[in-house]
Amino acid sequence: MSMNNQGRPTSFEKADPNRRQPVAPGTVTPEELATVSGDRGLDHEEALIFELDHGAVGVDLPDVKVGDDHLGGMRRNGRIGLPGLSEPEVIRHYVRLSRKNYAIDSGLYPLGSCTMKHNPRLNEKMARLPGFGDLHPLAPASITQGALELISQLINWLTTLTGMPAVAMSPKAGAHGELCGLLAIRAAIAARGEDRKRVLVPESAHGTNPATAAFAGFTVDEVPAKPNGHVDADALKAKLGPDVAAIMLTNPNTCGLFEGEIIDIAKAVHEAGAYFYCDGANFNAIAGKVRPGDLGIDAMHINLHKTFSTPHGGGGPGAGPVVLSARLAAYAPIPLLVASATGLRLIEDMAAAPDGAKPFGRMCAFHGQMGMFSRALTYMLSHGRDGVRQASEDAVLSANYILASLKDVMSAPFGDGPCMHEALFDDSFLEGTGVTTLDFAKAMIDEGYHPMTMYFPLVVHGAMLIEPTESESKESLDRFIHVLHTLAEEALAKKTARFAGAPHLAPRRRMDETAAARKPVLRWKPNPLKEAAE
Repeated sequence: MSMNNQGRPTSFEKADPNRRQPVAPGTVTPEELATVSGDRGLDHEEALIFELDHGAVGVDLPDVKVGDDHLGGMRRNGRIGLPGLSEPEVIRHYVRLSRKNYAIDSGLYPLGSCTMKHNPRLNEKMARLPGFGDLHPLAPASITQGALELISQLINWLTTLTGMPAVAMSPKAGAHGELCGLLAIRAAIAARGEDRKRVLVPESAHGTNPATAAFAGFTVDEVPAKPNGHVDADALKAKLGPDVAAIMLTNPNTCGLFEGEIIDIAKAVHEAGAYFYCDGANFNAIAGKVRPGDLGIDAMHINLHKTFSTPHGGGGPGAGPVVLSARLAAYAPIPLLVASATGLRLIEDMAAAPDGAKPFGRMCAFHGQMGMFSRALTYMLSHGRDGVRQASEDAVLSANYILASLKDVMSAPFGDGPCMHEALFDDSFLEGTGVTTLDFAKAMIDEGYHPMTMYFPLVVHGAMLIEPTESESKESLDRFIHVLHTLAEEALAKKTARFAGAPHLAPRRRMDETAAARKPVLRWKPNPLKEAAE
């Protein structure tokens, strides 16, 4: 076996795929060993923090006498109800829980349609600089010129990358950005004195698209996909009419394919008097390569927390600026960032909007997520124009490498041609093996990988959507491919033991997901031993 200068195999295929010592006959395997503590080596069994409560106090606080005149006599009479633990116990609890997490910092995160890319630590350092990290949203413009200049530079990058003249910065994330774009479209239609209520949405779209359209007061009309995974342009054109307000299209689409007829679609939409909203969730595949404005798009949200590396997941943080075409630029919501004789300032009052501006209203209290803005601009400036383009090219290359390496054992419904940033497989290769899509995904956990996106897009039965992003090295991709290739071969050989009930090696076994959804346990149970002691 050839070795590199770090003493590691130069090719993962040459290494031991199991990476475990063989177990002698008659010995107890780790899976069979029951421990007294409930812990398994360094994987600790950890209770809920309320169950650990034993009345300790980790912080010394002075006694404070509060009179009834404070807070109008609304003093708390009983316990606040927080768990009592010492500082070491609190730290130990959360460190143990963190060991049960899977994160982009611990391994490849193959979720499709989510762009779980590496977040450079430089971004975090910049976001925490004084003046950015501690900026108050009500601080006057006279002392926040640096922050406003950062937002202005970010606006310039976003409009340059998209070829769009205007951008609304305040939306907090993707769905919020979709709502912003549709409200701008609704305002533009109302300004024309028209009443258009129908929005066309492809059946492969992200679920937020039809939900957002309905929330904005529109009715949703579904557009079918063709057998090759692309939107049926003829069916879309046939649905256009005087009541259609907009189409909502993702490009590259959710099947990981570029919509080649997009310019023709945009022309037909505009001729019908409607607007073109593009879901920008997959911008990581085309940033620096294609300008959406050149494709005829009128509005598109950009997930800064996906495309430009801000931490993604866990419910936040996020940012979803919306770029707008010349047809919609006037309807951008307040606040508006404008230059004045005294510097940059935010216009917060609709009545004070510049000539020609017709804001449809306000999306949120302030101007957006400052931490996300500083991280995104840091990413852009550190990469440069050529680096942003290379990131897109490498993301597409990584996805095609996975597609080409696995489609001999895993079925790829659109594998005849190249994909964009994500490779899509289905479960037809598992037919007759006794292994389900869920079994296959759960077995990946035993191998140390988070499962890919499953059962989405809905137009593909048993879908398995993989997006490696540009962050992974070839060595990392080879390891991932080897694991999936081996799992697929074992499934095809009907070696089902490792799949049944997987995962077997995770801190928790497979959950009853149906019961969890229908009968969630939302309350912690008091510790009976603690109650008895009290």
